[in-house]
Amino acid sequence: MIPILTNKHFGEPSVFTADNLLREARRQKGLALKQVPPLCVLDPDGDIGRLLLHTGRARVSPDWACYHTELLVGEQAGVEMGLVRYAVGASFAVLVAEELFAAGCQLLVSVTSAGQIADLFGTPPYFVLIEQAWRDEGTSHHYLPPGERVAFRPELRRRLEGAFASAPIRVHAGAAWTTDAPFRETAAAIQFYREQGVAAVEMEAAALYAFAEARAKPVVCLAHVTNQMAVRPGDFEKGRDFGSHDAWEVIRLTAHAWFSAGGPAPWETIPPSP
Repeated sequence: MIPILTNKHFGEPSVFTADNLLREARRQKGLALKQVPPLCVLDPDGDIGRLLLHTGRARVSPDWACYHTELLVGEQAGVEMGLVRYAVGASFAVLVAEELFAAGCQLLVSVTSAGQIADLFGTPPYFVLIEQAWRDEGTSHHYLPPGERVAFRPELRRRLEGAFASAPIRVHAGAAWTTDAPFRETAAAIQFYREQGVAAVEMEAAALYAFAEARAKPVVCLAHVTNQMAVRPGDFEKGRDFGSHDAWEVIRLTAHAWFSAGGPAPWETIPPSP
């Protein structure tokens, strides 16, 4: 077997941990120990964070100790949300996810751009709630034994049932193909995943779900399907402000469904995007 599938020791804890990394970063930067907001968002394209900064609804946190990213913190009707931009790809997304949960995150939502594989839901743009992801990347194999796919956690499926009925844009449940090599999406590979009923291709979900399964953490991955591989001009149109308003509404509905089902629900007051 190739090295990516061997010598992993899944039951053994890691020597290098996010907690210790953040401890040393705080020491070096002179930062106090402060938790991140309960709701955190990964925004690989950066469009959601750009909107929140432009409209004065977010600021850069001075307390985030990560060496590689900035944490935007926005207050929505008294409830804080943390957002990290540009965490593109499986390994980077999981690195940030480990750090966010180590710092107090209670729900992580990833909203990533994606390409259409099977034409199951019509012409883009629309969102896919990724219920399972095909593991065509490396990071997931460090968290779970080899396997074709990984699914999101059952309690998430239950809590998100019917959550997007009022969304302003189409949100469909489906499968994704997670790849580390977007510019190696060959016709043969696309056809294979199309035959499996895969809705979209993206770069983070399989790794994030493997991390979530191994660490028992709530992670929701959404694919914002915006393109058909740019094989014709005019692709990658997301909507107003690069789809940020629609994406924020989907995040809001996700957070409402998760937190209101599990305890106190100030999350009901998170407002829609203006």
